[in-house]
Amino acid sequence: MDKNYRSVDMRATKLLKGISVVLLALFCSVSFAKDVIELPSPFVAHYEAYRHARNIGSAELSLKQTSADLYELKYSSKVSRFFLSDKRYETTTFSFINGKITPITYNFKRRGTGPNKSLNAKFDANTETIILQEQDNIKWDGEFDNQLFRIDISRQLAQEKTHFEYKFLNYRGQKRIYKIEVLEKEILTLPYGNVEAIKVTVNRDSSRRQTYAWFAPTLDYVLVRLQQFKDDEEQGDIRLKTYQKN
Repeated sequence: MDKNYRSVDMRATKLLKGISVVLLALFCSVSFAKDVIELPSPFVAHYEAYRHARNIGSAELSLKQTSADLYELKYSSKVSRFFLSDKRYETTTFSFINGKITPITYNFKRRGTGPNKSLNAKFDANTETIILQEQDNIKWDGEFDNQLFRIDISRQLAQEKTHFEYKFLNYRGQKRIYKIEVLEKEILTLPYGNVEAIKVTVNRDSSRRQTYAWFAPTLDYVLVRLQQFKDDEEQGDIRLKTYQKN
């Protein structure tokens, strides 16, 4: 009888251990899934551009999935005032694997009054190098490009983060740092309509420029307004007009 009891006890112990392992595996897999911060859904957003409350042009931001792990982020703006004009185009290709955004290519073009400008960059993971056309290559230490923070902020806000920073390569091919700080929630009146949005400040090395951005939780945390000042004078203000998920 003692042997039988010991045999039953051993089988029960093994069974409980097996159940514990299964539960642990399930718990770990669920925890891991929660740690993966998803991208915003692919979208197209159109904005109206203002300066000192005067409409001076338009802008567009779009996110498109091109394959299982590859995406394309595009931004463009066209503004004019009096005899001055400025057209800008940015295109980023990047991968998104296991919750990590990795830039692949970045292209920038600026046309209009004054000198035209452009930048073509390739982020080479094998050599940890940022390959720049018509400029010296530089070491890649995990920096984003000039625009990926526009969608990654959405991911961080969805996780209720209030302070974070980005190391990135700007459109001149220079390494810079943005420090993001959440300020408050506001109800905005936009061309799109009334929207509750989270206001953040974008702090940079230069104290002459100050940038504020608003992201709407009900619109997948997409950027709904961006306002920039230089020496306390407004340089530009873009406000959401239309938003459509793709």
